[in-house]
Amino acid sequence: MDSPRNITEFFMLGLSQNAEVQRVLFVLFVVVYLVSVGGNLLIMITVIFSSTLGSPMYFFLAYLSFIDTCYSSCMTPKLIADSMYEGRAISFEGCLAQFFVAHLLAGTEIILLTVMAFDRYVAICKPLHYTTVMTRRLCALLLGLAWLGGFLHSLVQLLLVLQLPFCGPNVINHFICDLYPLLELACTNTYVIGLLVVANSGVICLLNFLMLATSYIVILCSLRSHSAEGRCKALSTCGAHFTVVALFFVPCIFIYMRPSSTLSIDKIVAVFYCILTPMFNPLIYTLRNAEVKNAMKNLWKK
Repeated sequence: MDSPRNITEFFMLGLSQNAEVQRVLFVLFVVVYLVSVGGNLLIMITVIFSSTLGSPMYFFLAYLSFIDTCYSSCMTPKLIADSMYEGRAISFEGCLAQFFVAHLLAGTEIILLTVMAFDRYVAICKPLHYTTVMTRRLCALLLGLAWLGGFLHSLVQLLLVLQLPFCGPNVINHFICDLYPLLELACTNTYVIGLLVVANSGVICLLNFLMLATSYIVILCSLRSHSAEGRCKALSTCGAHFTVVALFFVPCIFIYMRPSSTLSIDKIVAVFYCILTPMFNPLIYTLRNAEVKNAMKNLWKK
């Protein structure tokens, strides 16, 4: 049941109120958004139309690019528009919609990155069993579980917000609708809800990151029995994946593994994992993966 509220919209302070800075941010985020969407779409098209990228790793990579495209499109266009105009209002329903979709995609990506680490573990540590373990059916099941986990995570976050009464100021000191800035506007004690946020978001991020780190330690230990060429290929693939993991998880852990509060640096950290990370992912995977680069070249020749 919704809590009482007497506000119908929020006003976003954004990253800056300086007109000159806003113009610079407008140009910067337009470029970042175009590179992000273009790079991720290129990876999706390459995986779909390339006959050499049929392994489960690239199946998951294509869906990671799809999620990053949606994640970037969920927030960056609004940020670009806010950099053009002084009015940065967003309706209460629009704020909750952005909030729900962002956490749905972020939660799904967290689980998908863990699934991709499991795929690399099986491929490197159990190579003889790889084709029998990582079947199409299992890949589809793991992908479905990732979306289900992201949905449940986002639903819990949304239900927490719907319990809050908003009866006072409606100015959000941020450029996106997120839980901690919204908690600051609630006219009630939010200590318990803050702890639930840590349990739902922070602990999930931390546990998945620890599982990922453990899996890569196991992989690195198993590489001693591989040939020099095999070690080089495995390190290239795993290095790219762990770089993506670190870029996404470390900022999320910083934001959500602390009590309910907002710091001045939070906006910069949010820019990094909300706006920049979806742009870095395709660059990291293409620059460090010879198979993807060759597939792109062959696709371009066609």
